[in-house]
Amino acid sequence: MTTSAPLVITGCGVVSPSGIGLEALTAPRNGTGQAEPPEGEFPPIPLAVIPDLRVEDYLGKKGIRTLDRTTRLALVASNRALATLDTALSDEDRARTGVVIGTSTGSIRSSSEFSRETLVREKPYLVQATLFPPSVMNFCASQIAIWNSLRGVNATIADGRVSGLGAVSYARNAIIQGHIERALVGAVEELCPQSAWAWHLSGALAPDAAVGEGAAVFVMETAEGAAAAGRAPLAEVLACEVGTLGMSDVRQGLATCIGRALQRSGVPGAAVTTVSLSASALRGLRAAEEAGVRSALGGSLPAQLRTAGLLGESFSATAALQLADVLAAWRADSVAAGAVALVVVTGDDGNVGCLVLRRPPGQADA
Repeated sequence: MTTSAPLVITGCGVVSPSGIGLEALTAPRNGTGQAEPPEGEFPPIPLAVIPDLRVEDYLGKKGIRTLDRTTRLALVASNRALATLDTALSDEDRARTGVVIGTSTGSIRSSSEFSRETLVREKPYLVQATLFPPSVMNFCASQIAIWNSLRGVNATIADGRVSGLGAVSYARNAIIQGHIERALVGAVEELCPQSAWAWHLSGALAPDAAVGEGAAVFVMETAEGAAAAGRAPLAEVLACEVGTLGMSDVRQGLATCIGRALQRSGVPGAAVTTVSLSASALRGLRAAEEAGVRSALGGSLPAQLRTAGLLGESFSATAALQLADVLAAWRADSVAAGAVALVVVTGDDGNVGCLVLRRPPGQADA
């Protein structure tokens, strides 16, 4: 997946347990679990909850009552992504703007509750009709398009922890092939009792790791289009690779994935100054992930960002929140910031992914 010029990210909206926006990701945090979790019975494990989420402050009150939590998070992130653009999208722009969202299976809570209704209701199974739309996997992406009048490609990518990078890869191909000029691309995961109990009973989380939630959505477009519209880039997207390469050996699979991404981006391993790692909260994957990065980069491990350690395990939103964390580090000009960053993601299903980002020239001096 190559192009003569890198695509650029010109807008970013993020909703996380740290708060709303990139600035919240760089603010000091006092741990997880202070905010009240959504309604439901949760297991006795740490929870990383988005605090004070007032959706009406961003979307207004009309039409939000029946929206599930997944869609609410993604709509707020999309709203913030569009609001951060230096130049707002025109109606003509919106006709050529697509939406690509990574997810687990849509709203796990909605689909679970809808399925339960068919078992506990009296025949002929008079389920609540309002539970059905959010149970469909592409409900979230379609709502983003409807709320923002975006009429380009609309797609939902379900690829476990790699979903966010799968969405970037899909959107990038759609732009390069000329199907759309730009895309709102990202991923979302809601915190709900169903998924929290699954994490707890599976034993997949490291000791004291929190189950989290969040959404991050980005405006991605060509550099030429951004320059013509007067939108300054936040990052250049050089390459994105995803694949089921780690079934037998996560370390080797990730190293292969990173090697392909670096080759296609034209960036040597020695030029990488920051790596965002994904497996901080997962039992048994942290060491393999680090080893894969070291192998691909010739034995070194540059400055590290461990987003999951701060925000909790957010499954399908993992990569999108990592990408937002890199942008936040660059904006804060922290010690973890640098010219080239890798976002790497591993899953215990064998899926791996790598995104190569470059800090735009002159951004450090902005």
